[in-house]
Amino acid sequence: MSIQIFGKAKCFETKKAERYFKERRMEYHYKDIGKYGLSKGEYQSVKNAVGGMDALIDEKSKAYESQFIKYLADKSDAEERLQENPSMFKTPIVRNGKKATIGYQPEIWASWK
Repeated sequence: MSIQIFGKAKCFETKKAERYFKERRMEYHYKDIGKYGLSKGEYQSVKNAVGGMDALIDEKSKAYESQFIKYLADKSDAEERLQENPSMFKTPIVRNGKKATIGYQPEIWASWK
């Protein structure tokens, strides 16, 4: 089992996810998504697991508003901007192989043991 948590340093939900795995002594790897983003492979895997790009975008983020994503007709432009501005991702993104969740989802993580 290789659990990865992609989150932001100041995100409360990310801290809760880390605490969840620490308390259950489940090993995980944390990656600051705001600083390092997601690789193309990681992005594709997470996108496929959660049902598409729209589930990954935090529409309340300042970066989302400044990039005018909701006005773009071409989805590939939106994906490109999302990769360039990783602060637009909803966090935490928790990945276990081909499975992934967005946000604090302990009921799903419990089945990963």
